[in-house]
Amino acid sequence: MTEISRDAVGLVQILVQSLVDDPEAVAIRTSSEADALLIEISVAADDVSKVIGRHGRIIKAIRTLARAASAVDGQERVEVEIIS
Repeated sequence: MTEISRDAVGLVQILVQSLVDDPEAVAIRTSSEADALLIEISVAADDVSKVIGRHGRIIKAIRTLARAASAVDGQERVEVEIIS
């Protein structure tokens, strides 16, 4: 994992932990696929809707910020998924 990818993962972790009621339940896993970095977010069942937001607006914003953080130096693609 490159330094920029670690920055994207750290950014996602900070954003998600600030949104949920139980920040200690937040777990971030990463895996590399072909040319993309997959960031999987796991949160408490009660907090899933807070991360997704109305009509998916919050998770879309998190994805956009993660992609922007990784694109600064033209690094690999980043995909952000919520797993429950």
